[in-house]
Amino acid sequence: MSRRVPRSRAPLALALGAALAAPLALGPPAAAADPYSVTPLKFTVQAGGRSCTVDADLYRPAGVDREHPAPAVLGTNGFGGSKSDGSTDSIGKAFAQRGYVSLVYSGLGFGRSGCLISLDDPDIDGAAAAQLLDFLGGKRAADDGTTADFVTLDAPGDPRVGMIGGSYGGAVQLATASVDHRLDALVPMITWHDLAYSLDPNNTLGGSGVPGVFKWQWTNGFYLIGEGQPLLQPSLDPSRINSLTCLHFVTEACRTVHTLNSGSYPADRTAELLAFARRVSPVSYLHRVRTPTLLVQGQADTLFNLNEATATYRTLRAQGTPVKMIWQSWGHSGGLTGPAAAGELSLSKGNLETSYVGRRVLAWFDHHLRKRTQVDTGPAFAYYRDWVTDPNRTYATADRLPALNRTLYLSGDGKLVDNRNKVARGTRGYTNWLIPTSHSESSLAGLIGLQDSPPRDTKGTYLDWTSKPLERPLDVVGAPRATLRVHSPKAERTQNSADAADKLVLFAKIYDVAPDGTHTLVRRLVAPVRVPDVTKSFTVTLPGIVHRYETGHRLRFVIAASDDAYFGNRGIKPVTVVSGPREPGVVRLPVAGS
Repeated sequence: MSRRVPRSRAPLALALGAALAAPLALGPPAAAADPYSVTPLKFTVQAGGRSCTVDADLYRPAGVDREHPAPAVLGTNGFGGSKSDGSTDSIGKAFAQRGYVSLVYSGLGFGRSGCLISLDDPDIDGAAAAQLLDFLGGKRAADDGTTADFVTLDAPGDPRVGMIGGSYGGAVQLATASVDHRLDALVPMITWHDLAYSLDPNNTLGGSGVPGVFKWQWTNGFYLIGEGQPLLQPSLDPSRINSLTCLHFVTEACRTVHTLNSGSYPADRTAELLAFARRVSPVSYLHRVRTPTLLVQGQADTLFNLNEATATYRTLRAQGTPVKMIWQSWGHSGGLTGPAAAGELSLSKGNLETSYVGRRVLAWFDHHLRKRTQVDTGPAFAYYRDWVTDPNRTYATADRLPALNRTLYLSGDGKLVDNRNKVARGTRGYTNWLIPTSHSESSLAGLIGLQDSPPRDTKGTYLDWTSKPLERPLDVVGAPRATLRVHSPKAERTQNSADAADKLVLFAKIYDVAPDGTHTLVRRLVAPVRVPDVTKSFTVTLPGIVHRYETGHRLRFVIAASDDAYFGNRGIKPVTVVSGPREPGVVRLPVAGS
């Protein structure tokens, strides 16, 4: 090894990257650890038809050698980061302190690694990571001739290795596992299932063939970070330059962003858009993933919400891949470096051994990498409860997600009632303006330290239904669903337009209304909908939440005409909702403890 460095005493963090970060604190171990050596390495890899260099650091614990090998941990940065940012290198430090060989690297198109940004494409980013597994397995050397003969092997050329990382550094794990079955354990955090849903969500069941509603703030934030690489990293490797119209992304990624920003979705371009976004997403390749996976998703996340991890979890579980899931308190939204919630991993405290999620991560790697089969990896599902004050009891556990077991009905008088017989007949309506009239969030506000204004809706541009005050607390854990039927003659006239942008757009959401009238949009989450067929009823799956509605509080279900974090309707499209006992709108809730 080229040099030896002392054990870091600073709190260690695993994160998305400097610009759009998503940290996991990986602090110093409870007891002192041996020092480790760090060796900078370069690897020339073949990825997507290009030859480019991957910049990496190898962390080797003292005492680990050919006669005393150790399992390895592989990690990379989130979008906009690199191996050298204060978050990504914490993977190497934290796990080297705990006796693992660690290899951390700058993802393709970031830091000093070459190649274009390809959105964790398994055939590109996954293939590059697989070539790093070759190094850990002793099958290849780094460019300077350095070899690794001190990693535990399951077979010749097959290293015992796990991966961990957040967001962009999370999806690459699943991409790698889909093309290389040598991986032994994964911990993907706050990452996506389907980029078509993440960036252009349509929350209607059966509406996946219809373009969604463009999440313009988040998407363009990432796009500008990618295209602004010369400002972040001067003297770029030539392999990172594409063309003048698409500087640093693969061409398909740029076309997708350009199509979304155009606000026009003709059938041919839409098919291309959806096909590329899904091809590079786990939704298209999870059937090839057999590596044991611990999913960690954030409840405060409007970029990659809980529904994404839930979809990945259900797919892996159905096909027999060992999988467990944790819903932690923090995600991409609302600021990521502020005070940690009670019992959570803390960026400042570095409490890996003393936090619930931290202990689960250590147990996952102990069990699958160190083969300590007696180590319990925990329950199938766990979720953070922000209404519990005891930090030792903030997480609840279960063997499955709660079912949709509570039904409420939309009454014509604006009430949300618990019995169909209480539904009053009535007709109510709203209309959109040519500018947004509802606000859920400023997507990047928390990440750059700005205070966001409260959620709001403008009178006449939304409809709401409110329940009576609750007689006891109600714990909603999961994704509510609403079945609706709306009438919009103008939308009907454009129903069969060749451009899907002419279809009706609306936004569904659920507020918590306190006795004093204060209303809270839980985690600022909304369900954008581009109605597939306005002449028929449709079902909306809202983003998953973990929230206690306290005694005396009321639930308020809202459909709004717009949201300023998303693109909206093309033209003015008035909407009416007719309610009656025979065919009322329905809201179904997943209530824990029922």
